[in-house]
Amino acid sequence: MTLNSVMVKESDLERGELTISAAIELLVDEKTDTPIHVAHAERYQETFVPDCILTTPAQVDLNFEDLVCFEVVDRQFQKWGVTFNNCIAIRPSNPAFPPHSGNTVLMGAPKNGWLEAVFHHPVKSVSAFVTTSQKLVLTAYNQDNQTVKEVEISEPNLAGSDSTLSPNILLTVTGADIYRVTYCAFDGQFILDDFKFQL
Repeated sequence: MTLNSVMVKESDLERGELTISAAIELLVDEKTDTPIHVAHAERYQETFVPDCILTTPAQVDLNFEDLVCFEVVDRQFQKWGVTFNNCIAIRPSNPAFPPHSGNTVLMGAPKNGWLEAVFHHPVKSVSAFVTTSQKLVLTAYNQDNQTVKEVEISEPNLAGSDSTLSPNILLTVTGADIYRVTYCAFDGQFILDDFKFQL
């Protein structure tokens, strides 16, 4: 859990190593305009965190490193406001698809070339580092399923290829009231890393 920019592990709260009053002091002492939360995967169990120390982060960064290779990714990050469709976690063995950070990334599967993230509340920005074997389009939609914005990678950007684009291109969409985004690589394969969204 993050209290503004202070990292507080939920296990510290559970073991009593960080009292509620100490957590509140950290919250009061740390001043930042854009609190960021690094969200770890959940295994669907309920955990208790006192409401008095919860804050709404301005940005949520998803940490994929707790995911198991080939694990279907859907509700692991629902606590943080996002679910995924047609998505698995992988640790790429193909050097053409290098992770941007860490070892674990997301890939569209079982259907090739498509992945969707659905937000529980509207967000204003979504970004991730993308490596793709085909042209890829990132599309953001509002609550009425209307396109808010589209951005694309115009050609493959595999590592070690003769592409004019480097691997791990940062793709970002911004707009009012984004409720879902889709990544579509037209039957190609792609990976996402360091997925983030701003509220």
